[in-house]
Parts: sequence; C-alpha cells; structure tokens
Amino acid sequence: MTVVYPILVPLIAAVICGLVRNYRPLQRWVSLGATGVALVLNIRLLLVVQADGIQSVGIGGWAAPFGIALVADLLSAIMVVVTAFMGLMVAIYAFDDITEDHEANGYHILYQLLLAGVSGSFMTGDMFNLFVWFEIMLISSFVLLAMGGSREETEGGVKYVIMNMISSAVFLAATGLLFGISGTVNMADLGSRIHRLAAMHPVLVTAIAMLYLIAFGMKAAVFPLFSWLPASYHTPPTAITTIFGALLTKVGVYALIRVFTLIFGTVNVLWLAQPLLLVIASLTMLTGVFGAVAQYDVRRLLSFHIVSQIGYLILGLAIFTAASLAGTIFYLVHVILAKSALFLVAGIVNKNYGEYDLKKLGGIYYNNVALSMLFFIPAMALAGIPPLSGFWAKFGVIRAGLEAENYIAVGMALFVSVWTLYSMTKIWTYAYMRKRPADYDRPKVEMPSSSFWLRWGPTLAIGAITVIMGIFAGPLYGLATEAANQLVDPNIYITAVLGGSN
Repeated sequence: MTVVYPILVPLIAAVICGLVRNYRPLQRWVSLGATGVALVLNIRLLLVVQADGIQSVGIGGWAAPFGIALVADLLSAIMVVVTAFMGLMVAIYAFDDITEDHEANGYHILYQLLLAGVSGSFMTGDMFNLFVWFEIMLISSFVLLAMGGSREETEGGVKYVIMNMISSAVFLAATGLLFGISGTVNMADLGSRIHRLAAMHPVLVTAIAMLYLIAFGMKAAVFPLFSWLPASYHTPPTAITTIFGALLTKVGVYALIRVFTLIFGTVNVLWLAQPLLLVIASLTMLTGVFGAVAQYDVRRLLSFHIVSQIGYLILGLAIFTAASLAGTIFYLVHVILAKSALFLVAGIVNKNYGEYDLKKLGGIYYNNVALSMLFFIPAMALAGIPPLSGFWAKFGVIRAGLEAENYIAVGMALFVSVWTLYSMTKIWTYAYMRKRPADYDRPKVEMPSSSFWLRWGPTLAIGAITVIMGIFAGPLYGLATEAANQLVDPNIYITAVLGGSN
C-alpha cells in the first residue's frame, strides 16, 4: 500500500478542502498537514524501494498488465519525495503569499490536485493513466495560473493551455497507435514486447517514439517548443510560479526518461532519437540562457533559466549511459531546489522592495545582507560553483559526455554554464550591489514577524539543501547511480511488475 500513498494523500486532502471550502483557515492547515504527511510517507516509500527493490501494485486486485498498475522504482520514489518536500515548502510560503480571493476560488483544492497529478505521473505504470494524470495536472495548473483574473494572468494561461492541449493530443494519438499494434498500454508489458513490435512495424514504432518526443518535449519546454513557459510562468503569485517551475516541466523530462529507457531504449529507435535529443538539448540550453540574459524582470529571467536547465537534463538522457542518467537524476533534484529557492527569494524581494524589475532595484546588499546571501547561495548553485549541488550535477553530466565522446554537446554545456553565471551576476549587480536609482528609491517595507518566517523559513530550508547536496554529494550521487542502473536494465522493472509472466 505504500505505493498508493503519494497519490492518495493529496487526493484526500483535495476532497477535505472542498468540504471545508467556506473555512479558509482550516483549508490552509489541511493542505499543510497533507503535504507534511505525504513527505513522511514518501520518504518511507523511498527507503522501502532502496531496501527491497521496485514495488508494484495492481489497483482493485487486477494484476498487471490487465489492471491499473502503480510502480515505484528508485527514480519515481526520489521524485515523489522531492514533490512532497516542495509541496510542503510552498504550502508554508503560500500562507503569506496567496490572497483570500485565490483561496475563495479554490486554491487549496487545486493545489492538492496538482500535487496528486504530479505524483500520479511519477507513479503510474501504464501510458493511458500517465495521460490521465497529465490532464489532472494540466486542468489544475491552468486554473491556478489564471485564477487571479488579471489580463496578464489570463493571457499567460491561454498560451499555457493551448500548447499543453496540443501536447496532450499528440500524446493521446501516440498512445492510441501504440495500443493498436501492441494491445496493451502497460509500460512493463510494452517494454517486454517492444523488440517483436519493432521487428514487425519498424517505421511505425519509430514514428510513435517521435510523437512521444514531441508530446513530452512540449511539456518539458524543450527547443523549439518552449515559448509558452516564459510567457506564462511569471504571471501568477510567487508560490504558484515556484511550484510550477519546480515540478511541471520535470514531469515532462521524467516521461521522456521513462519512455526512452523502458520502452524504446533497447530497440533501433535510438538511431534517430539519440542524435535528435543531442541537438535538442544543445539548442534548449543555448536559447534558454540567452533568453535569460536578455531579461530584466527577475521572474522572466528565471523562467528562461528553467528552459536552459531542461537542456542539461535532456543532454543526460541523450548520452544514454548509466553515468549520464545518474547525472541527470542528481541534476533533476538539484535544479528543482535551486530554481525554487531563487523564485522564493524574488518573492521576498518584491514584498520588501515592491519590484521584480532589475532596472528599478538596487542596494539590497547594503541594507539586507541576509537576504543577499539567501539569493547568492542558490544562484551560485545554479551556476555550478563548487562545492554546491550544481557543481556536482554538471560535473556528472559533463563527465559522462566526455566518456561518450560527445564533445560538441559538452562544449555547449560548458559554454552555457558561463552565461548562466553571467545572468546570476547580472541579478547580483543590478539588484544587490549597485545603488538603487533615485526615481525608485523608497523605504523598505518591513514584514511582520509572521510573514517573515513564513517566507524565509521555506527559502532557507531549500537553500540549505543545495549546500547539503554539495557536501554529501557522494552518497546522494550513489543513490542516483542506483536509480540509473535500474533504468539502463529494463528487465528489472519488467520483472518487478509482470513477474514470471513476461
């Protein structure tokens, strides 16, 4: 039953929040308590998977491949732990960030449904239910994005939903075609049949793989399918932007990793997918970082960096070795934490100084050193400065690229790292070190102590973990390596789900 809890807890919380919708303070505590419970249970699941191997359960007693399967391998277990942790941190931050209007419009219900959709995407063992969880995630995220009602939020929400609806249509078409030639949507069953299917329908199997690459690439915001992200992520309140930036594109990356390791990773589809992924990764890194460099709105700048960092994750998948996948998994956790901390700091800066525009900010370091350090540490982690988490994350992916002799992609990754550091330095220089322009120089707004800790507490916790990940990179990287070893040998997953029936 431990496999069910990552989905069950937020779903129950969403129902309870709906039942007590007229009691907004109670909704807050239900949401906060549920994320805390989910974190504890998800950590327990990770420990069970690490100790006993991949866990699988068939809902309603129907065994795979006939029933709805939930499966927890090390990758999915790691991801639901990170999901619950980010859910808890953002739930705390939201106490001071989300308005009563948002709460009256069902914020807490939608927030829990979003977490359920993300966790369901990580835990599902069949392609159709992956589509279902994606849709739950899409619907809840769209309403969260647009619920403020401003023109900017509505415009961003429309762009967001149009691209994601196209992605969902492509995803459903690919799944329909795959079911048509295989008679199954169970991932493990597909993995066990893929060699026979590829021999019988080589062109069609390759086409289906490319459709999945397009569908999940849209959701991950890879080049050239990323324009919706910087157009929408900067519009809602900080708490919503942070949970979006932390999790939603990472679900797309996870789906790409799952499909191209378990289903298509052992057949000749890779002759096309691998070089294509290398090109996509390089261009995603490059366009994302140059888009960030051109921005002066901190939220838009960080949104473009989400795109850039996705490129590193796709690079690890494209190299397609155990070492590169281990680097990708470590990088995945690192970038979720570092980028989230930066978004939360941006929210604190706006609360204190009333601006996101770098041209209108300045002098923060000279009157708030602590806040400056709160930005500086995750910024340097994102740029890959040792000994922070980003250094080891980039080192792992780049070393794997050198071992695989993908020198052009590695050179691009190093080039982009320099520009990432430049863009973080740009924020540091404009917002923290230079004198604030006289036209915008006004007194700092002091937050009440309750607001202070509700915003600073989660931001400090996330920033501290980027340091801890750097200090304890060895054992954490070892866990990522264990997860990668499961990915490169699909038979481990197939046997755990199907048993002797494969």
